[in-house]
Amino acid sequence: MRPMTIRRALAHDAQHLTSLIQRSGAYRGQYAPIIAGYRVTAEYIARHQVFVAVGSSGRVLGFYSLVLDPPELDLAFVADEAQGLGVGRRLIGHMVGRAGEAGVTGVRVVAHPPAEDFYLRMGAQRVGTVAPSPPKVAWERPDLRFTIPAGRGAALR
Repeated sequence: MRPMTIRRALAHDAQHLTSLIQRSGAYRGQYAPIIAGYRVTAEYIARHQVFVAVGSSGRVLGFYSLVLDPPELDLAFVADEAQGLGVGRRLIGHMVGRAGEAGVTGVRVVAHPPAEDFYLRMGAQRVGTVAPSPPKVAWERPDLRFTIPAGRGAALR
């Protein structure tokens, strides 16, 4: 795994995070409508637990957004060229740690269908499906849950 740090996102990261989402190869073809026009804003970053993985060159490799009320992993993206390098694993471990520090006992993930196996490998469990919501989402999505063990907090960093 390449050296990287995970830090809190700042307002000036908003455009980088938006670009990372818009360039995602996982959202081409039939999945493109869900991100069409989507923007991460400075206000969004201020309101939620948004963290970025930054490589040694200072480049943003990925990020996640944890909403605490109700607890949900709202966004999680890894740059296409950084996939397979452990960035996603580190981000999910960090998210579980942050959730534990906040006293959360479980985190919901409404997953992008191709990402379901990744979340299951990271320890999430499938609890159901979420029905399509046309016109942007014309497919069922896996409804997953991470159970956050008590006292797990900062140990996963």
